[in-house]
Amino acid sequence: MTDQEISFDNLGLAPEVVDAVHNLGYETPTPIQIEAIPLVLKGTDLIAQAQTGTGKTAAFALPLLSRIDAKLRCPQVLVLTPTRELSIQVSEAFQSYAKKTTGFHVVPIYGGQDYRQQLRALDRGVHVVVGTPGRVMDHIRKGTLKLESLSCLVLDEADEMLRMGFIDDVEWVLQQIPNEHQTVLFSATMPSAIKKIANTYLKTPEVLNIKVKKAEANLIHQHYCRVTNAQKMDALTRILEIEETDGSIVFVRTKTQTVELKDKLLARGFAVDALNGDVAQRVRELVVNQFRKGKLDVLIATDVAARGLDVPRTSHVINYDAPYDIESYIHRIGRTGRAGKEGDAILFITPRENRLLKSIERATQKTVELMKLPSNKEVNVHRIAQFKQRITEKLSNEDDLAPYVKVIESYQSEHDVPEVKIAAALVSMIQGDGSLLLENPNEKRPQVNESDQRRSRNNKEDRKHSKPRGAMPGKGMQRFRIEVGRDHQVKPGNIVGAIANEAGVDSEHIGEIEIYDTFSTVDLPDSMPKSIQQVLKKTRVCGKPLNLTPQSKEGFHSSDRKYQKKSKDERGFKSSSKGKGFGKRYSEGKSHSHQDKRNKPESFDKKTLSLKRKPKKDSKRIKDKDSK
Repeated sequence: MTDQEISFDNLGLAPEVVDAVHNLGYETPTPIQIEAIPLVLKGTDLIAQAQTGTGKTAAFALPLLSRIDAKLRCPQVLVLTPTRELSIQVSEAFQSYAKKTTGFHVVPIYGGQDYRQQLRALDRGVHVVVGTPGRVMDHIRKGTLKLESLSCLVLDEADEMLRMGFIDDVEWVLQQIPNEHQTVLFSATMPSAIKKIANTYLKTPEVLNIKVKKAEANLIHQHYCRVTNAQKMDALTRILEIEETDGSIVFVRTKTQTVELKDKLLARGFAVDALNGDVAQRVRELVVNQFRKGKLDVLIATDVAARGLDVPRTSHVINYDAPYDIESYIHRIGRTGRAGKEGDAILFITPRENRLLKSIERATQKTVELMKLPSNKEVNVHRIAQFKQRITEKLSNEDDLAPYVKVIESYQSEHDVPEVKIAAALVSMIQGDGSLLLENPNEKRPQVNESDQRRSRNNKEDRKHSKPRGAMPGKGMQRFRIEVGRDHQVKPGNIVGAIANEAGVDSEHIGEIEIYDTFSTVDLPDSMPKSIQQVLKKTRVCGKPLNLTPQSKEGFHSSDRKYQKKSKDERGFKSSSKGKGFGKRYSEGKSHSHQDKRNKPESFDKKTLSLKRKPKKDSKRIKDKDSK
């Protein structure tokens, strides 16, 4: 029997589950569903590698629902997800597939929601629990989530849980579950840490690696535009105007940018809203529903806020800011090209991001095509066509026009002005201060070439106004050390996300971040409560506890002073009165050349999200201190 001949009816699912699937309009299962459903039904441990948008939620939800004992009112299935958004989405999927299953109950549990609401649901009795690792751990510790009757644990988007620093929490949950249970692991990528989890906790698992067929991969058309940061807004506006879009998700890096970009697009007449970590869950659900129903055309989002979004009408994903890593890019573009529909992914590449483009092409094994931005002339032609269409639509309803016709006739007879001029005056009134057409229709497209990029990097005037680097913490701020650094593959966004999400510290209160080899530093409010500091001590990023500790006024941690007493060769910098050649500041006794730029500490400006070299004055300060 070929894949085309297989239907949900002959996969061994319970009749009531099959009825619910048919009522939802699904006809044929996807490749991951065809392969995974029989294995999950048998109770086999499973490792499934599949991209987002391939139907993996149904691949485990449908067979698990078929095995649920509705009379047993206690958790039989636990699904761990990286974000609250995905928890809600998976929970809703279970509920929709169980429409014909009498007495079935599912509850999502995640941070940011009132405990009392979750406790009431758990007390009533539920069959499936879907939650984020942190909140699931809380309920297990409190004894409010009983696992004695658990028959299956599902790890959904395991690689994303690893990237967000939850993998140790996942291991802790795995250790609390009874020995006799099924474990199902789904992941878009398979890093070594995920393989280690699988080898430790899964029993002779079946392994599925669902390759995206060429025809399916071609559903997402990938393009890139060369722009400077100053040109991004204009480029985005042109694309949204000219491209035949349905729903578009625009990705940016910070919460602040979501709001700023939203305001700018609203001023340009787009139906747009923003999603970020500060948006309350109730508001978030309202925004997503409006986007799903077509009341919003554009959604501005950060990576974390958009995780788990599944809106079939999403025709375009626009990477306004390039992602930090390839995995994030894959997850982003997976928001489009779903359910067999074609989609477009557009990446804005700034002068310093050419290497990222090449990495994306290697990872996706596809050429990302250069996209020429619409010229002024093309934008004007499109605007005129749309304006004419609006006129035609208004003229089709003569009843609405009747009162205005008399006013225009009266004005024309009184002032003896041609009707065309009156119409033009009305158009000008409607446009207000904005112009219908762009000026200079023959102006070149806003495109950046290679030489422009080199000039941008060498532009000293831009640097003259840049923010001073390596400054001491600002007023009301204190510098803290965290025990995760470049050697642990940490990214600035990981640190910002962990502090903002786990400790509830607003992003605007997170200052400069500096990343070193084995640790990092971050500036936080000096009035931060001790309780928050204790939370951050235990918070994990890239699998490592932060162990947050305040630095001394001199700016060094006590363990770093030992390092300063090492020989000059061990310290890794060259003796000089000007402090030139500052290399690896904390090299743990290893010898490194001062010319090895890789070992220089990096600093991170939250506002610009850019990595910056540590200034040389610090090296001079260290050497002056040694000389004493």
